[in-house]
Amino acid sequence: MNSLGHDHDPNGEIPTPGLDARNNPGTVEAQATPREIVSADAKLPPGGAGEKKKHLRRIIVAATVLVLGLAAAAYYFRFVLPFETTDNAFIEGYVIPMASQVPGRVAELLVKDNQAVKQGDVLLKIDPRDYEASLAQARADLEAARSRLDQAKAQVRVSEAKFDQALATVSAADAENRRAADDLKRYESVESRAVSKSAFDLAQSQARAASANLEAARSQAKAAEAETGLSDAGVLTASATVRQAEARLRQAELNLSYTEITASEDGRVTRRVVEKGAYIQPGQALLAIVPRQYWVIANFKEIQLTHMRVGQPVEVVVDAYPDRKFKGHVESIQSGAGARFSLFPPENATGNYIKVVQRVPVKILLDELPANDLALGPGMSVVPKVHVK
Repeated sequence: MNSLGHDHDPNGEIPTPGLDARNNPGTVEAQATPREIVSADAKLPPGGAGEKKKHLRRIIVAATVLVLGLAAAAYYFRFVLPFETTDNAFIEGYVIPMASQVPGRVAELLVKDNQAVKQGDVLLKIDPRDYEASLAQARADLEAARSRLDQAKAQVRVSEAKFDQALATVSAADAENRRAADDLKRYESVESRAVSKSAFDLAQSQARAASANLEAARSQAKAAEAETGLSDAGVLTASATVRQAEARLRQAELNLSYTEITASEDGRVTRRVVEKGAYIQPGQALLAIVPRQYWVIANFKEIQLTHMRVGQPVEVVVDAYPDRKFKGHVESIQSGAGARFSLFPPENATGNYIKVVQRVPVKILLDELPANDLALGPGMSVVPKVHVK
């Protein structure tokens, strides 16, 4: 070793550290440092493998963006542009309130909340005893009225018989009057010496009596005729009384039938507010029946109605059953915005005006009724999608 600290080669050459490390990998100097590796990479010529990778990466990203854009455009033109949809839509249906037509106390309550019923099923019964008594009284009144009618008809027959008898009396009196008048004329036509004074006076008195009897018979006939007219009027009055009694009987029968309140339609019982033993009044709301007749009222923005027409197909999704889709069609479009038919329509002619997009109710009918296992009813939220193109 010399003074500089280098080992001498046996041939007299001084070893170079870097060169020896590359020629002899087994030495410590053969292991390159990180700084040397970075320096070596930095000296790579431009356009090498790194630039090619970056260029390929840009091409892949651009192609991906293009494919996604084309897919989004295809989705928009196929699934968005041809449809109009809104979440401002609800199921509508008939709600039939049930009320009593007669007052009384509820004797039996035969239904529960949300129970399915058929048309004609008895929902509740009112205590019928008062109405049964009224019905019995009405029947008795009708029998009495019919009896009076029969009596009036019999009186008519009696009056007619009396009138016929009076006419016969008039005929007899008229005949006697003519005979007496003829006898008087014969007495008056002969000489006075041939007829005694007493016989002539008798003939005169008989003629006057026969004339008086005829007048009396005629008066009796008029009275009998008047009595016949009165009897006919009595029959009319009795007939009217019978009709009144029959009307009261029918009303009593109706009142008794009203003690059983029956379902007017097939459906489900809802909003029951009556209990057994309660005293109810006519017209008081007791419960409601919701038939299985549903449709959708969708409040579309007015700008969504440009291509919407009656009869266009609709796909309806109910919020409660998002995995089911129901088919329907546009049944009608309301002639006017919903705000115009509200309780207090807006008055745009006064104050500061701000334009607000109005909504128009569109009625959508379902092509098929949902299954019975679905708890659908008025007021439930839906999302309709109308195929407008």
